[in-house]
Amino acid sequence: MNSTFQITTKLFRRSISIAIILMTAVFMTACATVPVTGRSQLLLVNEQQEIALGIKSYNQILEKARLSRDRDVIDMVNRVGRRIAAAANRPDYDWEFNVIDEDKTANAFALPGGKIAVYTGILPYTRTESGLAFVLAHEVGHAIARHGGERMSQQLLIQLGQEGLNIAIGSKSPAAIQAVNQAYGVASQIGIILPFSRQQEYEADHIGLILMAKAGYDPRQAPDFFKRMAADKKQTGPPTFLSTHPADALRIQTLYELIPEALQYYRPAGQ
Repeated sequence: MNSTFQITTKLFRRSISIAIILMTAVFMTACATVPVTGRSQLLLVNEQQEIALGIKSYNQILEKARLSRDRDVIDMVNRVGRRIAAAANRPDYDWEFNVIDEDKTANAFALPGGKIAVYTGILPYTRTESGLAFVLAHEVGHAIARHGGERMSQQLLIQLGQEGLNIAIGSKSPAAIQAVNQAYGVASQIGIILPFSRQQEYEADHIGLILMAKAGYDPRQAPDFFKRMAADKKQTGPPTFLSTHPADALRIQTLYELIPEALQYYRPAGQ
């Protein structure tokens, strides 16, 4: 009896050791680093698969959306977006910018692979190209930091398990597409929008300030954008951008604290 117990104990310990080794291997191979902040993150989704899902999701959204025909607005978004994209230094991304004509939606999003959309409802708050630059840079920050990939990995892993996750991503199933949409906070068509964590929001702000500064936009304009949105008393509820990107006094104060760092990269356009 004692001998059997000892054998069982040894087998159990060996199983635990093997499990720990396998889990360590997974974590090591799935570990990535967030640009600018250097935070380590766990990603179970291959970036190329994530980009493929992002492109499919983006095309589905544009098929249902009413795109703006305002040439001045379209040109402005593309002009600012291209400068932010150049600062992001991801030549492997196929950058694309579109304007969705929805005045009641004050939001923007960037999907994996450089697929970006701006809703016309956010333009009264951005006001200037610098304000727009922060919004685009913030969303690009989420994309290049793969914040959505983190959440998508967690969401699909919980729902489907590792094997199911691999199958869903590989087949670009509806579950995987929905996970991309929810993970990147895309519009209201998909129902529930998962807000980014506060840590991810601060990271996107940090990355965004650096990107807009590198692109030649004054990072000191960024806090005013949040102040304008928060001060709009005409809204029956918070603007969409604030519902998924909460703004509070602490966050605005953090922006001010990050501005000196961003100014080190700032060179006005033309200089």
